[in-house]
Amino acid sequence: MTQQRIAVFRALNLGDMLCAVPALRALRKGLPGAQITLVGLPWAASFQRRYARYIDRFIAFPGYPGLPEAQGSQAAIDEFFSAMQAERFDLCLQMHGCGPVSNAVVQRFKGRRALGLGSAEGISATSPLDVLPYPENDHEIRRNLYLVRHGLGVACNDESPEFPLVSEDFEELAGYPELNACLGTPFVCLHPGARDPGKRWPTSHFAQVGDQLARQGLKIVITGSQAERALAQQVVDAMHHHAVNAACDISIGGLAALMSAARLLVSNDTGAAHIASGLRLPSVVIFFATDPLRWGPPKDGPHRIVYGSPLPDPDQVLDAAAELLSRQGAARESLNNSIAASITTSAGTSSTKDAV
Repeated sequence: MTQQRIAVFRALNLGDMLCAVPALRALRKGLPGAQITLVGLPWAASFQRRYARYIDRFIAFPGYPGLPEAQGSQAAIDEFFSAMQAERFDLCLQMHGCGPVSNAVVQRFKGRRALGLGSAEGISATSPLDVLPYPENDHEIRRNLYLVRHGLGVACNDESPEFPLVSEDFEELAGYPELNACLGTPFVCLHPGARDPGKRWPTSHFAQVGDQLARQGLKIVITGSQAERALAQQVVDAMHHHAVNAACDISIGGLAALMSAARLLVSNDTGAAHIASGLRLPSVVIFFATDPLRWGPPKDGPHRIVYGSPLPDPDQVLDAAAELLSRQGAARESLNNSIAASITTSAGTSSTKDAV
C-alpha cells in the first residue's frame, strides 16, 4: 500500500504553532503510516525537529499576497508553488486561518484533496477543496482539532499542549553562565515582550510585580529575545531589587530549558505563555488586547488568566501569582510530610525487628 503523503499549511509564529500541536498529535495517531510535511515560516524548521514524532518533513513558505506573516518575491512564490505541485500530495490541510487567501494557497498546492476552514469565497474550481465552517467562538487548539476530527474523522480528545525538552536545550543554556546560575535558586520569569506591541503590558507594571515577588525571596529573571533586550532592561531599571536580564540571543529551546526550572512565569499573551502551558509551568497570563477564550492557557493546568480593559492592575496579577506560589508551597509541605512519615514508619519497623 502506498504511503499517504500529507501537507499541513500553518505559516505562523511560535504561540500559534504551539496551539496546533494537539491537532498534529491527533493526525499522527489517527494516520500513523502517513508522511506528514509541515509548510511554515522558515524559523519553523526547528519546530519540525522538536516535534519530529508528529512531523516528518518541513518546507519553508516564502509568503503570499494578503498574508502578513511573510512577504516573499514573486519569483520565490512561483518557485514555491511549482515545487509543491511537483510533490503531488494526497492531502493538503489548511491549518493557517479562516480566510479565502489561506484556502487559496492550499488549493494551489494541487494535492489530490485539500481541506480547510473558513470561507471558500473566490476559490477556483480547478482542484478539489473542501471547506468546513470556521468555529468562531472556540479556543485555537480546539479549532485545529475540529479540522482533523470533522474533516478526516480522526478521534481528537486530547487537548493538552506539550513542549518537549531535549539535552541540547540544557547544553545551550549552560553556555549562558548568568542564566544557568539561576537554576540553583528559586526564581520567577517575567516576560514583558510580545511580537505585537499592542499586547504588551506596561514595563512599569512588570517592575512592580517583580519587586513584590523579590521581597518574598525570589530571584527575578526578565526573559525575551535579543530584539527585546532593551524592553527587558526597562523592567530591570524600573525595579528597586536586582533582576537578571535574560533577553538575549538564546534559542526557543534554551529559553524553555530556563523556564522549566522556574517557580512561575508572568507573561503577556505571547509565545512564552504557550511554552509554559507545554511545560506545565505555573503561569499568570495577562490579557487586554486579545481574547483569552481563544488564546488562554488550559483551564485544568496550573495557570491563571488576568483580564481587563483597558489594562489589568498589578495587584490582580500579584494575587494570581500568590495563589499559584502558595499552592507550590503547600505541595512541597505535603511532600515533606509524606517523606517524614515514611521515614518514621521505616524507623519504627526497623526498631521492632531489632527487638525481635
